[in-house]
Amino acid sequence: MRLTRFSDFGLRVLMYLTHERDTPVTIAEIAQQFDVPHNHLVKVANRLGKLGWVTAIRGRNGGLILGVPADTLRLGEVIQQLEECDTLVDCDETPCTLRGRCLLKGALNAGLAAFYDKMNEYSLADVCRGRTGTAIVSLHRDFMSALGAGHA
Repeated sequence: MRLTRFSDFGLRVLMYLTHERDTPVTIAEIAQQFDVPHNHLVKVANRLGKLGWVTAIRGRNGGLILGVPADTLRLGEVIQQLEECDTLVDCDETPCTLRGRCLLKGALNAGLAAFYDKMNEYSLADVCRGRTGTAIVSLHRDFMSALGAGHA
């Protein structure tokens, strides 16, 4: 199984927003930090906002902030919502001659459920601790310093 780019970007946005800052974080900053297209991140941020996980603040000093505590966001739930995937194969989409007589779909669904269960053992806060958290804070600090130097 491989996550879609949408889910990958969604996880990156959530991770980047985990550490509190004095001001909201712009999509442009996140796009630059992860070398991700701005337009893709707008779509991702919109979805994260609809899920209630990110709050968008409008205006000159606006941007994104985490909408819920990072320790309440379980990675399995996040991935499942972003992937919109409850099954790995659809035996009806391209009708399979083994449909109704095959054990593969059940095995794959069990594996997917186990994956989500395992990911739910971790919160967003868990994966943003230690050196990951230090790296995120450093990236933001460097970005803000470069911004300040550009305005001097």
